[in-house]
Amino acid sequence: MKRLKSVLTAITLRKVICLLVTVGILCIIPAASVNASSTGEGLTGQTGDSTVINPSGTAENQDDLQNLNIVNRIEIEYNNGNGQLNGALRILLILTMIALAPILLICMTCFTRIIIVLHFTRAALNTQTAPPNQVLMGLALFLTFFVMSPTIASIYTNAYLPLDEGRLTQEEAIEAAIQPMRQFMYNSTQKKDVELFMSIARQDWDGNLENIPLPVLIPSYMLSELREAFFFGFLIYIPFIVIDMVVASALMSMGMMMLPPTTISMPFKILLFVMADGWGLIIGELMKTFTR
Repeated sequence: MKRLKSVLTAITLRKVICLLVTVGILCIIPAASVNASSTGEGLTGQTGDSTVINPSGTAENQDDLQNLNIVNRIEIEYNNGNGQLNGALRILLILTMIALAPILLICMTCFTRIIIVLHFTRAALNTQTAPPNQVLMGLALFLTFFVMSPTIASIYTNAYLPLDEGRLTQEEAIEAAIQPMRQFMYNSTQKKDVELFMSIARQDWDGNLENIPLPVLIPSYMLSELREAFFFGFLIYIPFIVIDMVVASALMSMGMMMLPPTTISMPFKILLFVMADGWGLIIGELMKTFTR
């Protein structure tokens, strides 16, 4: 015990000595002044001079505004009523679109139907977390990209390339990019859903896609997707419910009423699913429900 106390005392003494040495070094080093600029070679001006070339509020015309010492600024240049966005504003809009990408992915693509059907399949198998959520999400994303690839190619050809070449303005490019998405959503939307939201909005509809506002088309499409996904999930559940009923009847006939039927039926569900190539059948039939 005494040896331990002596070791701790020695360690504490070393720390105190190191601290005192550090403080002494800091006291010995002379204080140095730091300035934004000095008279040294290669620097901008005299010590104490402001680095602002033209203070704010001193500009008298458009040329003076360009000479202000402002590096990061957002501009919208107009020429006879035709405007163009500068690079900083384009980056801001791109970052905004990236932040909204998950919402657009869920609301305007086939992702909703695919992920709901995959979750119904896992629930019908009663495997709890197999496959895990990460696998289902990754599979749903790649299947979504597979289904949406013609639409993405159309947006790239009809909107992005003309905008990049200067043949379309920003407004025209946005309109050209929306049209393929509208056509895709309309092909998977039931007319009764469109009529429902048009009646809620108190608007008349003549049955044409061009006369459907985007705020009406998106919820109509989502409602149709939910209906289709749940109907598909019901069809998936039917064979597994039959297996549960057969296993429950067999257990009751043997007097094993305290044994949960789902515990015994789950291996038979997995066996049936594997032998029938369940994943291939479900994903194949699900992909056929989309119009490519």
